[in-house]
Amino acid sequence: MGKYILALDQGTSSSRAIVFNHSGDICSVAQKEFTQHFPKPGWVEHDPKEIWSSQYSVMLDALRQVGTSGGDIAAIGITNQRETTIVWDAATGEPIYNAIVWQDRRTSEYCDSLKKQKLTDEIRQKTGLIIDAYFSGTKIRWILENVPGARKRAEKGELRFGTVDSWLIWNLSGGKVHVTDVSNASRTMLFNINTLQWDNELLELLNIPLSMMPEVCSSSETYGYTQLAELEEQIPISGIAGDQQAALFGQMCTTPGSVKNTYGTGCFLLMNTGEKPIMSKNSLLTTIAWKIGSTVNYALEGSIFVGGSVVQWLRDGLGIIKSSSDIEALAATVPDNGGVYFVPALTGMGAPYWDQYAKGGIHGITRGTKAAHIARAALEGIAFQTMDIVHAMEKDAGVPLSELKVDGGASCNNLMMQFQSDILGTMVIRPKVVETTAKGASYLAGLAVGFWSSLDEIKQQWQADRIFKPQASSEVTARLQAGWKDAIKRTINTSTD
Repeated sequence: MGKYILALDQGTSSSRAIVFNHSGDICSVAQKEFTQHFPKPGWVEHDPKEIWSSQYSVMLDALRQVGTSGGDIAAIGITNQRETTIVWDAATGEPIYNAIVWQDRRTSEYCDSLKKQKLTDEIRQKTGLIIDAYFSGTKIRWILENVPGARKRAEKGELRFGTVDSWLIWNLSGGKVHVTDVSNASRTMLFNINTLQWDNELLELLNIPLSMMPEVCSSSETYGYTQLAELEEQIPISGIAGDQQAALFGQMCTTPGSVKNTYGTGCFLLMNTGEKPIMSKNSLLTTIAWKIGSTVNYALEGSIFVGGSVVQWLRDGLGIIKSSSDIEALAATVPDNGGVYFVPALTGMGAPYWDQYAKGGIHGITRGTKAAHIARAALEGIAFQTMDIVHAMEKDAGVPLSELKVDGGASCNNLMMQFQSDILGTMVIRPKVVETTAKGASYLAGLAVGFWSSLDEIKQQWQADRIFKPQASSEVTARLQAGWKDAIKRTINTSTD
């Protein structure tokens, strides 16, 4: 048994590799950003080869930092940006088109046509999802319809589809393994979360051949082994979970009712609902959290499309900060938002509004508005969106939220976390290791190979770093919530005129 677990965390804006020891401590980290492509308004793409090359290089870098070329690694766990869609040649491994990213909205009109066919309820009952361009299914269809020759090649069995986990494992295994896990499969709008199988009727509806689809496995088992010359040994690949489910597991939200929010490029609030799916009545998603052995855990999820990426936009689009880390200091130079509300609908609105045509808006600007007010409003906009999902989740679950565990890069922003606590009126708990996405993947991989003996052993490793408690008065929070509701109303109304 090796001394370490290697987690590959392939995100929307960067690829990371983190090496954990048996105590769950981070021993090395390597990270590399990669190119975002925006070929048309509302379109977002990545180069699949750059995804792989960036992930591969940081993997080797992280291993070098701990002085190994693979011999000390007990297993590899993979977590990934979900819904992002890659189609490649089964024989050569060559992608036939860029990866269409989860944020991409090009299939919105096709999704509208599915809704007009009154398929919303059927698809929700089978998949737990609403019909939206967010999910992989309509992206696969778009590639088959728009890449010359793709449809014929797919029908001949020559093409493979995968979310990013499948793409990484295909490359790690030298093209020998084509798999995904239940958590990623449940984000395609093609997977029946009740039968745990690809749904033939949905595949037929979108005209996608079953031969393209990966084998669906549990989230913690050995799928195959690395076939890479640079690694001295073949390492088992034994854990997979979509990034948000991995974070839920990394936060040890393993009991029904436990909740976490990840503040990344987007924000994703998940509640573990146990071994039976709960269909939301408040515009949330029902998704698979993970499968370990024969046990499946389900979750309710609220997805915010634009979270930390609004900070990138303030940096790259407006130029009011030089680096993302500058935003907290800038926002702290003003005591409040000055009446400014920022609804960051830069790629439509996710839960609970689901307005795929919404455009972002900054409301309440006056001559006295400063860059700091806009920066503060941007951070508050992330927290307000989280509040909206919490309220919807409380209605579905029938219980009030007692605490919110947080993680992801933006959870290190103390100003925003305090505001999140104030606006929710509940404790916000940040763990000592905020890399819970990678940690969840490492735990799933380690459990599969016996690196950790049980969930109980892992639970003992979780530690809080800081607990934020509500400080604002009820009058202040009521005024802020009213201002946000007004800004949302203006945003949604404008988008649908």
